[in-house]
Amino acid sequence: MKCHEVIAIVTGGASGLGEATVRKIVEEGGRAVIFDVNDERGHALSEELGDNVGYTRVDVTKEADVIAGLEQALAMFGSINVTVNCAGIADASKVISKRGVHALALFEKVIAVNLIGTFNVIRLAAEKIQHNEPNKDGQRGVIINTASVAAFDGQIGQAAYSASKGGVAAMTLPIARELAEIGVRVMTIAPGLIETPMFASLPEPAREALAKMTPFPKRLGKPSEYALLVESIIQNGLLNGEVIRLDGAIRMQPK
Repeated sequence: MKCHEVIAIVTGGASGLGEATVRKIVEEGGRAVIFDVNDERGHALSEELGDNVGYTRVDVTKEADVIAGLEQALAMFGSINVTVNCAGIADASKVISKRGVHALALFEKVIAVNLIGTFNVIRLAAEKIQHNEPNKDGQRGVIINTASVAAFDGQIGQAAYSASKGGVAAMTLPIARELAEIGVRVMTIAPGLIETPMFASLPEPAREALAKMTPFPKRLGKPSEYALLVESIIQNGLLNGEVIRLDGAIRMQPK
């Protein structure tokens, strides 16, 4: 698929990895609809990027929100052939700490947004994508999810986050195998330490320490590098059913 042919929905598209992805799609001549719950940022980004970008408020954990968002995207651009799932939340809580045991509600929330929310969007987007006209290889669309190196190298305090991202990684292959029947590829990116808004509040010494954890290059990753990998996956039709680490060879320590 050529990038100028892309009509995408991008969850979490108002900031961070999602915003970089939206910007890259538009830069290459494609179109995108932002799914997010940050109305102010979503509308601002849509207005900045012009007619090729739309915004709709979508909570990925809610079936009705995703259905309505997809219908709005179809009304705007006529079809959808790419879905990029970037919406997610993080948490750092020990199973047992001085504050007590890990709150079950917090664990459930992280799983709901990161894992169930991703699956919710996959299933509903795939139902729409299956009606596209196939290209010469029979491809109708591409779905790209976001896991994390925490899925494999989870640190102390990341039980909920690692479980959620591990689930995203684990369901990539079975969904890719199933959706192969309708010509939809499914891939997942597992980023390492990326300079997203989550890192913006950290003091500079802490940011430098995190950067040095990466073997090479010794810096935080850039959201634009995530977006560049999204572009590569879209263009390379043989990429399917795989999780790609985007991490500068980092392997996270216990803490």
